[in-house]
Amino acid sequence: MTRYKPLALRPLPEVEVPEVAMVMAAGLGKRMRPLTATRPKPLVEVAGKPLIDHALERLEAAGVRKAVVNVHYLADMLETHLGKRRSGPEIAISDERALLLETGGGLVHALPQIDADPFLVINSDNLWVDGPIDSLRLLASHWDDERMDGLLLLVPLARAFCHNGRGDFHMDAAGKLRRRKPQGVAPFVFTGIQMISKRLLGQDHPAGPFSTNLFWNEAIEAGRLYGTVHQGLWFDVGQPESIRRAEEILADQ
Repeated sequence: MTRYKPLALRPLPEVEVPEVAMVMAAGLGKRMRPLTATRPKPLVEVAGKPLIDHALERLEAAGVRKAVVNVHYLADMLETHLGKRRSGPEIAISDERALLLETGGGLVHALPQIDADPFLVINSDNLWVDGPIDSLRLLASHWDDERMDGLLLLVPLARAFCHNGRGDFHMDAAGKLRRRKPQGVAPFVFTGIQMISKRLLGQDHPAGPFSTNLFWNEAIEAGRLYGTVHQGLWFDVGQPESIRRAEEILADQ
């Protein structure tokens, strides 16, 4: 497979992107089996490189100086791979070998290493292509610390390649989010990319594993969870059969 090379796009030099990102890389990758039988999901290759390298290159392009990466499943293999990188953000490991903490618990566990507020959170198992401007800079350009505790990068359901869901969120004209009803359909899908304040994590979080959904629900109730729309391509590569389709689309770019 030809290695995909993203286009050089016009950045937003006046926008300050958070210097630190949390990269979520600890999951078991069950939906990606059998490819994850011998490697963690972030090391599954799409378009010539591991998924986590796609994410780290995007962070580097946006000027992020540090990436906190959580590890659990086949953690040694992932750490070895990250240790071989010679460019990009400084890597700090948030070790979840003893217990997989899920997304919310993983964020709380990593907080001592996240020396920025707000900061980015990136799921290592998604793949995106920037639109007219760098997507992380686009996200940062919409941040409003007075109104927001969380800002999610969303993609229209119709442009969510390889995605089989019914959408995640509705968004009003101001960007404020509400969830899809249980049996309904929503026009926007969460891309796995967000910018959050440490306020979102609060003080009264559970111990042990729990989902980021807990934080989002509280922020929605308070009217402090917002979204902005991704202008480029986005791929849900959560299953092996999605990889070929994603690579076919990328080959045409």
